Amino acid sequence: MQSKAPRRTRDRILELSLRLFNDFGEPNITTTVIAEEMRISPGNLYYHFRNKDDIVDSLFDQFGAEIGRMLAVPADRRPTIDDVWNYLHLMFELVWQYRFFYRDLSDLLSRNRKLELRFKEIFAHKIGVARQLCIGLRGDQLFEGSDAEIDALASNIVVVATYWLSYEYVRNPRKFSEQEAETLSRGCYQVLSLIAPYLRAETRARFQKLAEDYQRRMDPTAAAAGDS
Repeated sequence: MQSKAPRRTRDRILELSLRLFNDFGEPNITTTVIAEEMRISPGNLYYHFRNKDDIVDSLFDQFGAEIGRMLAVPADRRPTIDDVWNYLHLMFELVWQYRFFYRDLSDLLSRNRKLELRFKEIFAHKIGVARQLCIGLRGDQLFEGSDAEIDALASNIVVVATYWLSYEYVRNPRKFSEQEAETLSRGCYQVLSLIAPYLRAETRARFQKLAEDYQRRMDPTAAAAGDS
């Protein structure tokens, strides 16, 4: 059986840096810490990356490529509320994978002009996708809202989704990294709750079912009591 080729040092540096940034916050991790954790010399690390910002930029290249594919919403059919729910889960899972970008967003953007410009592009793209999803629901008469309401709603969706991890971190910083499933589910529910008032009868009932399933997962004891 042919053994797998060892991963390149550069790839291992990125993988380790992502883990350290996520676990401890990007401002708290230096290239010296990364080199020590990698058990390589600082010179070896600098051979692959000029500085920490170079590592951050490379991680953002990975993130940008993945989120770019995700933001390409299929145009062959209009979305359902289940599609929106599933889409939000996938989006939050990707955000969690690169969560240090969102948790340390203000600090990163204040000192990295390249990142600032690229994050603005992603921001605008996300708003466009949120708007497209709402218009798609309206096209199938599953959603009732004016263009102005959709514009405001799309912005609100992106604001909540973008800063959700910061909010969760403030709520419980010591256990933040241990609560992935709960954090992501709460984020999806909160974003979808913004859409709920605009849903029409049948779709609103479907949202209610999704919400009940969510509550059952979050609090099985309460759900069991309610079923008894």
